[in-house]
Amino acid sequence: MKTAKDPRHIYRKQLVKYLFAKSFGNQTNVPKNVKKILALLPKIDEEITKAAPTWPIDKINKIDLAILRFAVYELMEKAVPQKVVIDEAVEIAKEYGSESSSSFINGVLGTIYENKT
Repeated sequence: MKTAKDPRHIYRKQLVKYLFAKSFGNQTNVPKNVKKILALLPKIDEEITKAAPTWPIDKINKIDLAILRFAVYELMEKAVPQKVVIDEAVEIAKEYGSESSSSFINGVLGTIYENKT
């Protein structure tokens, strides 16, 4: 059962924080997985754009975008079950995002999931 003290959940939140900070400028001492995400950003952003065509990347709330980028990266890696990735992203959105963030993220990731299956 997932808890707030689950090391995987904490790790995901840390990576989202790095991605969020990166949206405001360059960061030092970036973890290896953040560098992997940044290297795949054009492909990740393309997936987000296809799943949310009415929301241009530059208009998405920065924390929502950071959560989406990390979740899409995890979906692409296929190391974690896709429904777990979506659930984790929604939980992080509930903690850090706005009131509508979790439903927006769930919708975008759900669309990506549906298109992949």
